[in-house]
Amino acid sequence: METSEARDDSVGSRIGMWLFLLSEILIFGGLFLLYAVYRAKHPVDFHNASLALSRFDGTLNTAVLLTSSLTAVLAIYSLQELGKKRASAWFLGATIALGGVFLVVKGFEWAAKFEHGLYPRAAELLKHPPGEILYFGLYFTMTGLHALHVIIGMTVLSVVLSWVVKGSVNQKRSAILENAGLYWHLVDIIWIFLFPLFYLIS
Repeated sequence: METSEARDDSVGSRIGMWLFLLSEILIFGGLFLLYAVYRAKHPVDFHNASLALSRFDGTLNTAVLLTSSLTAVLAIYSLQELGKKRASAWFLGATIALGGVFLVVKGFEWAAKFEHGLYPRAAELLKHPPGEILYFGLYFTMTGLHALHVIIGMTVLSVVLSWVVKGSVNQKRSAILENAGLYWHLVDIIWIFLFPLFYLIS
């Protein structure tokens, strides 16, 4: 049975995590607001610029991240409810691997934009209408910041995975695994908003 001190630490870590997640939401919320303002001013340019993105790549990455959220949940459930360390470790490994797949797909997509000169301050992009220039500026800023969060999430999950394997994170002491899962879900939720904003503009 957990001591009251351990339970207090667990509750405190969860509160701290939720406060941190709130700060992250505020950062992206500001960017979403900026996007909304510019899109309202340049609806046609934003639509035309979105046609340069691959909906297949965006849809694939959405499926990848949704699947990674499932594996993250299964990792937590396996450890907290079933006490199965090995299963939890495998699901964590799958979550990290899916994060890697997301970055690879996004890397190919960014590479294609650089190849066609559709990146901030590129001579080719500067020939486009102002709205399209703004669109790609926001695209690289917001998806780049999101990719950074994916990398951070993968790093955190990798550390937690090592602790699960060593047994320092276990069925009775799993708050840090739960917090890592919450962070990963935030990463996924942000992408759920980014996907339609940039890929499904009509």
